[in-house]
Amino acid sequence: MTQKRALVVRGGWEGHEPVKATELFLPFLRDNGYAVRVEESTDVYADTAEMARTDLVVQCVTMSQITPEEVAGLSSAVVAGTGFTGWHGGIADSFRASAEYLHLVGGQFATHPGREPCERRGEAADNFRPHTIAVTEAGRTHPVTAGVEDFELHTEQYWVLHDDLVDVLATTTHPVRAWEPWHRPVTSPAVWTRHWGAGRIVVTTPGHSLDVLEHPQVRTIIERGMLWATRTASAS
Repeated sequence: MTQKRALVVRGGWEGHEPVKATELFLPFLRDNGYAVRVEESTDVYADTAEMARTDLVVQCVTMSQITPEEVAGLSSAVVAGTGFTGWHGGIADSFRASAEYLHLVGGQFATHPGREPCERRGEAADNFRPHTIAVTEAGRTHPVTAGVEDFELHTEQYWVLHDDLVDVLATTTHPVRAWEPWHRPVTSPAVWTRHWGAGRIVVTTPGHSLDVLEHPQVRTIIERGMLWATRTASAS
């Protein structure tokens, strides 16, 4: 059997600790038989030969910039069968100025509603809210989330704009609150998959900090997502 090749691309905003966050998952990839290459920039996306032999891209790059050549290389690789996955801002809040990237991923971070204004102290925890990650009916039978029960988190709750080509495996609902401008609860995808050409994409929105990534259900979803997104034999 040919060894699978995983490419881990990390960088961008340091608040999401891209090095420490990705290091959590490198042993899992290696234990599952992947040869792992780690890159500290998106330059590699423009390397056609390298992308063609990559079976899985794990990206952790919040905000930042990407060139047209790089995003075209990533998109072309996914269309040809390379899997693409990541968590939180490292995939859902990357390259805000690139319409091509947003089209590839199918969903984009919009905000994370925070505490009541009078409770805010000018720190990261101002944006932490208790919320539920609820597995959908589709998610209950999907390989990425099957057997995962609904679970609670106290961290950033992503509000995501998305299109209808995503298959939503889990959601989270933003309630109506007196100090916010919306007038009815808003449900956002928290975990989704996307078929793009011959490739598979998995996005997991929880993952702001290392403790969230180490949460048993979050980690299970991310790790299963890596396996499921990896290039299949039919895409080779």
